[in-house]
Amino acid sequence: MKSVVKYDLQDRLVRFSANVIIWVGAFKKNFASEHLSKQLIRSTTSAALNYGDAQGAGSKKDFIHKMKICLKELRESQINLEIIEASKLVSQISSFEVIKKECNELVAIFTSSIKTTTR
Repeated sequence: MKSVVKYDLQDRLVRFSANVIIWVGAFKKNFASEHLSKQLIRSTTSAALNYGDAQGAGSKKDFIHKMKICLKELRESQINLEIIEASKLVSQISSFEVIKKECNELVAIFTSSIKTTTR
């Protein structure tokens, strides 16, 4: 049962990263959109890649550390999305809302998982 949960979360992170890559591809090209979209792609894909790394952690302490890295990257993504929204770079509102919601849910999942594992 545990591996199903791991796969599901890994799959969500991969789909989240892929959706961000596709979504930012539709941005109108300018300095701000290029800068923010590149950083958003880096942080979302980093969360997915680090989660894969966490699955091979050698100890509980190492696992928690790597999960915290994932959470850090997801929080960075949240702030980036807030900047994109505030600067009105968003043209596809419905896609943006889906991405923003998924990011918020992933932050909540990782926060809860880290708290549970730490206890």
